[in-house]
Amino acid sequence: MLTWERLLNQSRRKELHGSTETIGTGIGRTEFERDYDRILFATPTRRLADKTQVFPMEENDSVRTRLTHSFEVSNLARSIGVRLSFEYAEKVFGEDHEKLQVKRNIPSILAAVGLAHDLGNPPFGHQGELAMQQWFAEQKHSDHISADFLSFDGNAQTFRLLTRLQLLNDQFGLNLTVGTLAALLKYPSIYGSQNKGGFKKHGIFVSETEIINEVWAETGLAEGVRHPLAYVMEACDDIAYSVIDAEDTVKKGYASFYDLMDFLESTPGQDETIKNVVHAARKKNTEFKKENLSSRELNDISMQMFRVKAISEMVSAATTVFVENIEKIMSGTIPPGFELIKNSSCSELCKATKSFDYRHGFQHKDVLRLELQGSNYIKSMMGMLWDAVDKEDDADFPFERYVYGGISENYRRIYMASDKSTYAKCQLVCDALSGMTESYLIKKHTEFKSLINAT
Repeated sequence: MLTWERLLNQSRRKELHGSTETIGTGIGRTEFERDYDRILFATPTRRLADKTQVFPMEENDSVRTRLTHSFEVSNLARSIGVRLSFEYAEKVFGEDHEKLQVKRNIPSILAAVGLAHDLGNPPFGHQGELAMQQWFAEQKHSDHISADFLSFDGNAQTFRLLTRLQLLNDQFGLNLTVGTLAALLKYPSIYGSQNKGGFKKHGIFVSETEIINEVWAETGLAEGVRHPLAYVMEACDDIAYSVIDAEDTVKKGYASFYDLMDFLESTPGQDETIKNVVHAARKKNTEFKKENLSSRELNDISMQMFRVKAISEMVSAATTVFVENIEKIMSGTIPPGFELIKNSSCSELCKATKSFDYRHGFQHKDVLRLELQGSNYIKSMMGMLWDAVDKEDDADFPFERYVYGGISENYRRIYMASDKSTYAKCQLVCDALSGMTESYLIKKHTEFKSLINAT
């Protein structure tokens, strides 16, 4: 049986290992509020501004990047946290909700994991993950490469980044609370384990086994068991992906507001929620037509109204399902692989909107072309990084030593303290590549290629 007292554990790993904070900057904030602030000010968070959400290397500032996506997921998660803490405090968190300070802590922890959930994603979004997986699979000795890399995933890289790579002044990463680290895990299992809890992926690299076991022990969780708030974070990610990506698809000019409405109205799974959202959006569109607006302005403002209505419906639906199922979640009787949105009244709306995004946005020829270019950059860069890591101390290979010297000192320091095995080399290549923004990747790739040609 899970307990909120342990799930909201505000201990930090550094403290668990006998070290205490000496700078004294936490006055006036709870530890979960501090976690959000640490993530907000971290360098990898800023790098998300130059990483793809849906549309690679986008020049239109109004189209989302991975950073604006993360801010929106964080906002949605915090909103649900506020409702849970103020409207359902006793039902969800029990009689000790005041002692647990849920009104401050729940919105803060959800805002933190929403902001952090994509930090480990490589350049070019999910296509970047696929390119990295393919590069490892294409190597001559791929049968000796760990599943950590053959099935590389940004979620596991996020956990590694926060707990190990993003150094402050020691080996504890950002030294977040164990409660926040546990809530961050969308996929609570270690690569190679058979106990995935019904979820589709593994979420922790083998290299972070000791860390995650410590987090689980402190929070009362175990492999295959999600922190309850991870369900909320996942739902908010689904909401953002479905609704907001549709808005960007229209913003890009790949489809119109009317295309979306027609698509939703013709979906086989159309239900009352879809009808209500479409009706509300079309009603506002009819009102806007009376104004002196251009077709682009009409499209944009009509999509904004769709977004507002759809998100409102989905946030309420996700909150309701969470409250209704909290006892099953806490007791461990929730069905394997359970998701809030899929079990809500907005299930068909979310599914249909994602289908629209895929057909009109993700599969547009311009997007596919840029993704292919990104994939080529990634694979080529990984080849150069691998040679650099393999020959980092060999004076006979000046180019490789130059490339190796460009890898983050933090990442190299962690690698140098390892056994320098094939696993460790693969991991350094992934650390270096995942830490790059898209413009930096292209810039360095161009630089490296010119140096190769010059020699």
